[in-house]
Amino acid sequence: MRTLEQELEQLPFTQGLRPEHRALIAGCAKNRAFREGSYVFRTGDPADTFYLLRTGRVALEVYGPTRGALTVQTLGPGDILGWSWLFEPYVTSFDARVVSDTRTVAFDGACLRRKAEEDHELGYQLMRGMAQVFTDRLEATRMQLLDVYGDHAQR
Repeated sequence: MRTLEQELEQLPFTQGLRPEHRALIAGCAKNRAFREGSYVFRTGDPADTFYLLRTGRVALEVYGPTRGALTVQTLGPGDILGWSWLFEPYVTSFDARVVSDTRTVAFDGACLRRKAEEDHELGYQLMRGMAQVFTDRLEATRMQLLDVYGDHAQR
């Protein structure tokens, strides 16, 4: 059986971290599984955790009163789920619906913030990784808007 630290070595988000930083964040982590059809979190929930997906798929959704749930992006193995743990007021902005049984490494956000504050190099590396997630999500949202509005989005 592999340790969490060994699992972190295999995930894209943590591969660029120095071994001592992976060891530090492993102290904030635990394995967590979710069943198909369940929700990891819902819009407005406290954002105290972020997840590295090991297996499975999770749909990020927003709710529109006239359209219902709209999938912004579907995440899979190696992807990160949740960034609101970084920013006050620490509240989620999306629904995260489990599309297929999913195994994750779940990180305690408060623990990570403390460790990043104590070790600024670690904080910088975490923020760099999360900035890439922000960029990917914005691009996915842009593509979704182009798909939804078609030619009207260009006017």
